[in-house]
Amino acid sequence: MNILEKIIADKRKEVALKKKVVPASQWETSYLFQRPCISLVSRLKESETGIIAEHKRRSPSKQVINQNTNVAQVACGYENAGVCGMSVLTDLKYFGGSLEDLLLTRAVVDLPLLRKEFIVDEYQILEAKAHGADVILLIAAVLQREEVKALSELAKNLGLEVLLEIHNEEELKKSMMPSLDMIGVNNRNLKTFEVHLDTSKTLSLKIPDDFVKVSESGISSVEAIQDLKSYGYEGFLIGENFMKTSNPGDSAQTFINDLYRTV
Repeated sequence: MNILEKIIADKRKEVALKKKVVPASQWETSYLFQRPCISLVSRLKESETGIIAEHKRRSPSKQVINQNTNVAQVACGYENAGVCGMSVLTDLKYFGGSLEDLLLTRAVVDLPLLRKEFIVDEYQILEAKAHGADVILLIAAVLQREEVKALSELAKNLGLEVLLEIHNEEELKKSMMPSLDMIGVNNRNLKTFEVHLDTSKTLSLKIPDDFVKVSESGISSVEAIQDLKSYGYEGFLIGENFMKTSNPGDSAQTFINDLYRTV
């Protein structure tokens, strides 16, 4: 069993346990559930930089990245830096995140928020909406086509946007459908954790223009973004490059300032 399979097996158990103590109906009656979502798609299309900054304490590939951050402070720093949106890891076991991180982030910023999670059940989409998310992530590598359809259509019905993450052309062909808003190409192989930006370049021509293209993982330079923009990418998910520093917000500000000088 590779790391991705292990994460998904654990996630299914986790969701099953949650369902026993908190019914889905409780999320549907929560205060934030009726909140209008902020469009990440619009923010990316209007932006010259396209930065989606991530809050991530650790990962299976890097272990500890930054355990000393306050998520609300990081969120405010990112917003002040001018990012288009923020990705919040909510997986505890492998990434050190939580739904509370998402809730605290929602409390302090007006950015579009992506719940970065291994979603395998409709219950998690209700959780996302109830904790202030605007966007959900669906990972094609762990879902069948009918699951992508059911999950994405539920998200759209709730007013959420959907980012589908792919790693290869097979996943793209299997999962393309009108209920998706963005296609994210993860440059990190989730089975080996090796990173290659050429993955985004190779797949760019395969992604229809109906979807906003987002490149994820391994982006650490302004030059990389300028290169990827030439392949049609409008969004760039950056986490570790900011989070590994003592002040992620300041790091994002410096990066965006450098990026503005090249546009």
